[in-house]
Amino acid sequence: MAQTSSIQHKIVVPSSVPMVSLLGSGDEFLQTIEKQFPAADLHVRGNEITVSGQPQDVALVERLVDELVLVLRTGQPLTADAVERSIHMLRAETSERPADVLTLDILSNRGRAIRPKTLNQKRYVDIIDKHTVVFGIGPAGTGKTYLAVAKAVQALQAKQVNRIILTRPAVEAGERLGFLPGTLYEKIDPYLRPLYDALHDMIDPDSIPRLMASGTIEVAPLAYMRGRTLNDAFIILDEAQNTSPEQMKMFLTRLGFGSKVVVTGDVTQIDLPAGTRSGLKIVQEILDGIEDVEFCHLTSHDVVRHKLVGRIVDAYNQWDARNGDAARPVRAAGRQSGRRRDR
Repeated sequence: MAQTSSIQHKIVVPSSVPMVSLLGSGDEFLQTIEKQFPAADLHVRGNEITVSGQPQDVALVERLVDELVLVLRTGQPLTADAVERSIHMLRAETSERPADVLTLDILSNRGRAIRPKTLNQKRYVDIIDKHTVVFGIGPAGTGKTYLAVAKAVQALQAKQVNRIILTRPAVEAGERLGFLPGTLYEKIDPYLRPLYDALHDMIDPDSIPRLMASGTIEVAPLAYMRGRTLNDAFIILDEAQNTSPEQMKMFLTRLGFGSKVVVTGDVTQIDLPAGTRSGLKIVQEILDGIEDVEFCHLTSHDVVRHKLVGRIVDAYNQWDARNGDAARPVRAAGRQSGRRRDR
């Protein structure tokens, strides 16, 4: 089949947008675009960008420039990562625009805005807005817990809820908490630390002790949820892959009036003793089709840590596909570990 003839198109950037902001310091963003479109030629002169190449590449670069200009007009600076993610979103040919994703502010604290960075992250945030019970499932680094905490703080500030409840199972502590030194809170603190860290990014650290003392914010192990009815609260269950089916049912049935629940977890990182099924693995089958319950799946493309993290996640998934779960080492029941996987 004959290749489509190359075309040339000139893009005129509005004079209100500085070219250095669009192209990056030392043409960093321009180089990112050129790397993503190796078959296209880009030449810049003044506020004009001339693109030569296959029609589909030329059209995509034009759309990309339009989106980046929209982002800059909101006052938000660009990064090479944002440029690369915009290209990925455009290639996905979805109805959402990159500018809408990259400029959606969830929360601002101390001059720092928290916003989604990928299309799936925006969809996750939108799903939390629209549903009462939401499951965010995906690998480490996809922002599933961080964004859920941001939405919880946003809801509290908007007086949509009266309190935030953050919980996770202290699986590795198991039944052996009594053998650890210190008070109960000192024993469980390492398992709850990631939730505290997220809160400190979003709320004035000096006000957190006061909010916790008043019960406006509660961070507690999953076992503390039993027997309670949680009204007017934004409730987040983190590390849900480490719940048993019974624990998952117990947690979900704590839902009270005026509350919202977000459950997050990674089904590829289960720390349960051998023979214990993960409540997160089977809950989608159980709740499939239930009104006002929604599942959002994030992937390695949504990893917002170092680029290598996404590649590592993909490599492990490929290895699992070749070798199966039987090839994974099984953690002995009750065994202690001095390390926690980073979320």
